[in-house]
Amino acid sequence: MAVAKFRTVVESLAQLDLSTAAPSIQISSIVASTSSDSQTLIYIGTQSGSLILLRFAADSKGISFLRSLSIVQDSPVESVHVLSETGRVLLLANGFLFLVDRLLSQPSKKVAPLKGVTAIAPRCMRPGGTANTVFFDHPAETTGTSSRILRKLGNGIRANGMKVRESDQSGRPLGGDCVFAVVVSKRLILGELNSLSGSFVMLKEIQAIDGIRTLVWVDDSIIVGNDNDYSLFSCVSGQSGIIFRLPDSSSPPMLKLLRKEWRVLLTVDNVGVMVDSNGQPAGGSLVFRHGLDSIAEVSSCVAVARDGKMDVYHKKSGGCIQTVMFAGEDVGHCLITQEDTGNGNFVFVATPTKVFCYLEVPYEDQIKELLRKKNFKETISLVEELEQEDELPMDVLSFVHAQVGFLLLFDLHFEEAVNHFLQSNTMQPSEVFPFIMRDPNRWSLLVPRNRYWGLHPPPSPLEDVVDSGLATVQRALFLRKAGVDTAVDDHFLLNPPNRADLLESAIKNIIRYLEVSREKDLTLSVKEGVDTLLMYLYRALNLVDKMENLASSENSCVIEELETLLDETGHLRTLAFLYANRGMSSKALAIWRILSRNYSSGPAEVFKVNNCLTAEVAVLSSREIAAAEASNILEESSDQDLILQHFGWIADIDQLLAVKILTSEKRERKLSPAEVLASIDPKKVAIRQRYLQWLIEEQDSNDAQFHEEYARSLAKSALETIEKEMSGMTSGVNPGEMSTNETEADAFFESPIRERLQIFLQSSDLYDPWLILGLIENSELWLEKAILYRKLGQETLVLEILALKLEDSEAAEQYCAEIGRPDAYMQLLDMYLDPQDGTAPMFKAAVRLLHNHGESLDPLQVLEKLSPEMPLQLASDTILRMLRARLHHHRQGQIVHNLSQAVDIDTRLAVLEERSRHVQINDESLCDSCHARLGTKLFAMYPDDTIVCYKCFRRQGESTSVTGRDFKKDVLIKPGWLVTR
Repeated sequence: MAVAKFRTVVESLAQLDLSTAAPSIQISSIVASTSSDSQTLIYIGTQSGSLILLRFAADSKGISFLRSLSIVQDSPVESVHVLSETGRVLLLANGFLFLVDRLLSQPSKKVAPLKGVTAIAPRCMRPGGTANTVFFDHPAETTGTSSRILRKLGNGIRANGMKVRESDQSGRPLGGDCVFAVVVSKRLILGELNSLSGSFVMLKEIQAIDGIRTLVWVDDSIIVGNDNDYSLFSCVSGQSGIIFRLPDSSSPPMLKLLRKEWRVLLTVDNVGVMVDSNGQPAGGSLVFRHGLDSIAEVSSCVAVARDGKMDVYHKKSGGCIQTVMFAGEDVGHCLITQEDTGNGNFVFVATPTKVFCYLEVPYEDQIKELLRKKNFKETISLVEELEQEDELPMDVLSFVHAQVGFLLLFDLHFEEAVNHFLQSNTMQPSEVFPFIMRDPNRWSLLVPRNRYWGLHPPPSPLEDVVDSGLATVQRALFLRKAGVDTAVDDHFLLNPPNRADLLESAIKNIIRYLEVSREKDLTLSVKEGVDTLLMYLYRALNLVDKMENLASSENSCVIEELETLLDETGHLRTLAFLYANRGMSSKALAIWRILSRNYSSGPAEVFKVNNCLTAEVAVLSSREIAAAEASNILEESSDQDLILQHFGWIADIDQLLAVKILTSEKRERKLSPAEVLASIDPKKVAIRQRYLQWLIEEQDSNDAQFHEEYARSLAKSALETIEKEMSGMTSGVNPGEMSTNETEADAFFESPIRERLQIFLQSSDLYDPWLILGLIENSELWLEKAILYRKLGQETLVLEILALKLEDSEAAEQYCAEIGRPDAYMQLLDMYLDPQDGTAPMFKAAVRLLHNHGESLDPLQVLEKLSPEMPLQLASDTILRMLRARLHHHRQGQIVHNLSQAVDIDTRLAVLEERSRHVQINDESLCDSCHARLGTKLFAMYPDDTIVCYKCFRRQGESTSVTGRDFKKDVLIKPGWLVTR
């Protein structure tokens, strides 16, 4: 994560020179404590053994001297601890501990019985931690000092091993007691200080190490440091361990508790190592520029003081982000502290004779300063870090992204600006409206009146932003030549931008932002503004494809704002798409009609045909594209007048599209077939036929008028086709070349005209066959005539056409089979042998007929029908086979008759044997169902030889035996019943 290289974390607020009141003063320690919202008390320990009380007033921003109190003679006050809850101050001087009141109004009081104290530290417990709380808990019933001490040391276990009752473990507030760790020689004493009585009760003693100079007590761990190493002690078990050793001739050890992360900073010369309460490394290390005299925590930073200056280092990055000079390098030992709560806003620095107060700059001011310096990456990193640490609300990052975006926008960095806009969750799309359209406009009231922090000019159209930015670059170039530094980007100074390129970049990136904004959940008015202004920007760059895609897709464009603009600029296709999208079909179709006329001689364009099966891309002319778009509108429209109004010109361009319009299934209300047929140009026969076919075959219309008109139209088309083919053959022209018009007309259909006519004549019963026969009577449409005669029941005429005109023996025989009478075959045979039209007899067809169906014919009638002129070799085999088959069928019938008689006799015999079968029942016979003795009872026997009493027979029924077999479904056949003869 990038961190600002330099930013203002603290700023000077006040200072006080104590040498004017006491010329020989030498400050040895300093502590600050907040007494109220408006003032802070500062305690100064001196080398001469005095304690000085100063007061800092936030309203007056001044430090004032209150009073001084002598503690010891000729011995420095080494450390000061403010007991804020009891209003007392604990001092370490000359190896003794002293207590004074908060305002130094009373003489100091020595804390007994400690002496020879070299270091002292209070116990600090993190909120919500898992530390042992025995040093803070008190029983509900206090029986004496000794029992309270035992309970504190034993965590609820008395010295004699007896466990304290759970009811005695309930705690109460601290009152006037505090727990400290005190170093005396090689001993580490844990004790309870009663600040009211001034007594120190030892709770636990741990054998420590020699030369301890500093210590910190966090939760259950006590970290100490001497000239050789840093060590860790457990206040519960007393065990210890070395964290790490110090190098030879290193600076004195120094410890600092960082309350924000609850870590401890251990210093080694100019290096600070952060560890957790268990002594394990946590986070990174800090490398200071020089050695240090004192350390303080300033929010997410660490401030160190030495040689008259204060350096502020970022904890995570380890970089020095601010240096504050407050005295000369030879000023002597420097001290630094923050308020005792650790969460205050003031930092106090002391030299031997002076005290300085610094105010921690609010995060908002730090962010503003980085923005003014255009350190945008550092700004975002700072905000992200503060949000992770819950120092700022979650929406601040979005706010700052938007602010950075506007600053970059006015600096002409449009791509980066939009990137920040897109990362802001709170920025509204309407905030960019003023950059596109001048005020006042339809959406002026939607623009939030939010100037953010006032770091950028008010929004203005992009042209003005570019012009203003170019003017700034020109001024910067002039100042740079004069030797004056400016905040303008060096890239612009070295490569001055072009206005057209900048404006194009601005529009493209604003387009990118609006395109993403369209996917958000916006109010209707904002959606209208986004889509309408997006169309403006597309037009500005002449992005025709995007204009048409937006207009043809779901959008919220305000047509009133766009129709004049699009009409004047010639973007009629886009306007037509908009009209169609809004349901203004009449206006859209009027435009497409105009375009179809204007494109009469235009070039071909690539137009994608919506085919869900093939997804083909066909090359169509511009007129066809206009007709196709109009067709898309009319296919969904239920306005019959509108459809019939525009149907004609579309049919002139593409008859396929015209048919799609008439047969569309997308519309809610169907068109009136009568009015549609009346409006179709009689010359456009193919359209009329396709529409009638759709009505009959797909809409299942049973209107005889439609059926008759369709049949008549098909018959006329078939006659015209035959005439063209015949005229082509007589003139020697290839029939394929003469069928061009037919091919174009049949583009709607999957089969030729005659095939469609034949299928329809055969499938429909709602037309007048005589009427169609009258049309085709003198034509060569023999198969069609056969179908019609068949409809009329003229069997002889049908057979004549099939057998003699078409010479289709198979169809003729099939028709005879459909008639189902043997005389039909004889009639067909007679036609083959005696055509009666002057043509020769069709002996081969007759032989085929006799071969296939001669077995069902009477041989005598066949012989009578045979012509004497028929060659014997053609008929001999067939007649012989027919006679043999006749004899075979006769003999086969006799065999079947005799077998049937045998089966009947055997069946009768089996029934007789079964009925005459005897069953012997004695006293030992049992019912197969209830196992009761039958004796003289009535009984029944089933075909599978099971015997039951009459009672069980009534229950079982006559068809189901005891075995569960149903003889009606599962018939029983015994071997003796089978036919053996």
